[in-house]
Amino acid sequence: MTQILILYYSHGGSVAEMAQYFSRGVESVENCEGSLRTVPPIRTTSENIKSDIPKSGPPYVTCSDLINCDGLALGSPTRFGNMAAPIKYFIDSTSDVWASGGLVGKPASVFSSTGSLHGGQETTLLSMMLPLIHHGMLLIGLPYTESGLFEKEGGGTPYGATHVAGEKNDLPVTKNEKELCFAAGKRLAEIAKKLSN
Repeated sequence: MTQILILYYSHGGSVAEMAQYFSRGVESVENCEGSLRTVPPIRTTSENIKSDIPKSGPPYVTCSDLINCDGLALGSPTRFGNMAAPIKYFIDSTSDVWASGGLVGKPASVFSSTGSLHGGQETTLLSMMLPLIHHGMLLIGLPYTESGLFEKEGGGTPYGATHVAGEKNDLPVTKNEKELCFAAGKRLAEIAKKLSN
């Protein structure tokens, strides 16, 4: 069974919903399974130590989740054109995975949600790609054969699936955005399956 880790942080719920569509795309590929994982929130003043088991939703990620996956989808809301601190905090703790080469040669995809159409979607995706490149991962984007990339409203970029949540986080994930998440998950699973064989 090809294992795809779908790791995300979600503050308002949009990124968590996108992760669900990524998982559906992954699991549309025969013998592929999506494992949803998240990270605990942190405070800007000091570390916020949390239990290994959140009260609801998927479990918190561990470094062994990274090592044991065949592919990774990484999702985060945008924070000033960058990934959110909880995702960055976890990634910064993965030096042992990096030193062991645990992610080298595995495919990865990124996804994000922003408050506005020009709120830093692409820079956030690029910020998430940088540590994955350092880990030796193979980045998978969305090709323009996905017609949703030509839509005039909502998210979607060749760098990865995106969502426009609105200024008050009140815009639902659109049909087009869901389809792009599904397509990205399916593409990641297909490539991971080929590479693991």
